Amino acid sequence: MEPIRSWLYVPAHRVALLDKAMAGQADAVVLDLEDAVPADAKRFARDQVTAALAADWPKPIWVRLNALESPWGAADLAALAGTSAAGLRLPKAEYPDRVRRVALDSGLAVHAIIESALGVENAYRIATAHPGVALLSLGEADLMADLRLGDLGALDWARQRVVNASRAAGLPSPPLAAWTDVADLDGLNVDTRTAKERGFFGRSVLHPKQVSVVNQLFTPDPGEVAAARARLHGQLGRADAAWLDDQGRFVDAALLANAKWVVDLAEALARREVGA
Repeated sequence: MEPIRSWLYVPAHRVALLDKAMAGQADAVVLDLEDAVPADAKRFARDQVTAALAADWPKPIWVRLNALESPWGAADLAALAGTSAAGLRLPKAEYPDRVRRVALDSGLAVHAIIESALGVENAYRIATAHPGVALLSLGEADLMADLRLGDLGALDWARQRVVNASRAAGLPSPPLAAWTDVADLDGLNVDTRTAKERGFFGRSVLHPKQVSVVNQLFTPDPGEVAAARARLHGQLGRADAAWLDDQGRFVDAALLANAKWVVDLAEALARREVGA
């Protein structure tokens, strides 16, 4: 799938906000049937989503279902099966067989959100439950509640567990959960930058003003791209597997793989800008 830096949540019972979200800087939109929608508006929100998906949009739309165990999850899944949604976000993912069921019944890509201790323990099994599983993420607020944590830093181990499970399963690097203190852009910057260095790519956002921070952090800067291209170019015509470049840096297959990732990412983002 194309790289997505920012996933902007839009409450599904307020689909009128979709035009504004599409006109903004976010790479993808997530219509949220779960946390953002009160119980008495669930059916209305579902109808709004299916109607919206009948139209053409310039950016991918993912839909966050209600949990399958909730009173609304099964109806959400039935209504969204076979639609033009780019994929479904499945909250409260704990059991691989239930994740598999969503992939099979919907025919859509599944972004499994792990929000419990059991989900973390089953992360790799969830990631490999079905070829339709496209991404893993943590639902950090719910996971902190389940683990009875008061310090976000205590989730570092769970974050790395999801990074490792994703890559072991051949999935893209996982996106980060939303930063809930919308006014704290400095905190968003620091937390996102740290997580990026630890294997995450992209982040859910709750408000448009968070988008530019997230997009900038996950966009390679020109110097980084130039250095990556130079490393890839330096391997041309070489028979040896490793060497020192003209600046005395050791270059091997691992460094070249990272350079290719940077160049591929920059080119994919450039193509998106041209298409926009």
